[in-house]
Amino acid sequence: MKIKKLCSFLLAAVLCCSMAMVPASAKSVKDRSGNTIVLPKEVNTIVSMAPSTTQVLIDMGLADKIVAVDTNSKEDFASQLNADVQSFDMMNPDNEAIVALDPDIVFTSGMSSTKGDDAFQAVRDADICVADIPSSTSLKGIEKDITFIGRCVKEKDEAEDIVDDMEDEIEDIKDVAKTIKKSDRKTVLFELSLPSDDSPTIYTAGKKTYIDEMITTIGAKNATHSQKGWISVSEEEAVAMDPDVIITNVDYTDDPVSTILADDGWQDVEAIVKKQVYSIDTDTSSRPNQHVVDAMIEMAKDVYPEEYANFGDDED
Repeated sequence: MKIKKLCSFLLAAVLCCSMAMVPASAKSVKDRSGNTIVLPKEVNTIVSMAPSTTQVLIDMGLADKIVAVDTNSKEDFASQLNADVQSFDMMNPDNEAIVALDPDIVFTSGMSSTKGDDAFQAVRDADICVADIPSSTSLKGIEKDITFIGRCVKEKDEAEDIVDDMEDEIEDIKDVAKTIKKSDRKTVLFELSLPSDDSPTIYTAGKKTYIDEMITTIGAKNATHSQKGWISVSEEEAVAMDPDVIITNVDYTDDPVSTILADDGWQDVEAIVKKQVYSIDTDTSSRPNQHVVDAMIEMAKDVYPEEYANFGDDED
């Protein structure tokens, strides 16, 4: 009995010591990857390693608190960030330099763990809060990401405002989509890449992706909805789908629309015959944050120019 009491006493002592090591204000939560993290009491310095997250933080009015970003964010948001903000490769970050900054929180994305290893393990080991946000596959998932970011940086109200605005715009789009007859619904092929001699396939989006959800929300049909996730299809498969409209967000060539219209073997495809090929903004359509709604509106006006002709005209 004495041994049992001694063990119980030691266990209680260990637990008390462990609790004492964590500040009373610290709060454990699950990040968007399911990792348990401890949020800091205050957030005055932030590292953001994904453009989608950086843009959310900027829209929340936190640009001045961002001390480092990924290289893409530095290029895309240079005019909105502090001139001395540091930048790192999201795939191969300089952990030592990030730790030296002593940030209150570091936001990462699924892109940083594509090889199966945690590229920011050394930052975690330095007891810095690392919150991971994998690219969401749905509009609701994006809303949860924004809410999570707001919770982490103590900007819950700002996050709620962004999500509310996003939901309001989506509902307005759905209201227009309801007026489109089923017989008038167009089939859309979304090209995330263009076929070439070196790579004769098209990277696109099937169901369970926010691109698919964007297409269906505006009242159209996704040509590749029968497949799941981010997929590649051959040119022959794409031609056989005979889409009414082709949308692309490719920006690595000067005129992707002309390239698609001139593709060999596509001359009988409905979208080519009627020249229903459009390019939408790369950034808003590829960053999973609230600005996908901007891309959705752009897409809607291209696919259904009459139905969405006056969309948003009554807004401030």
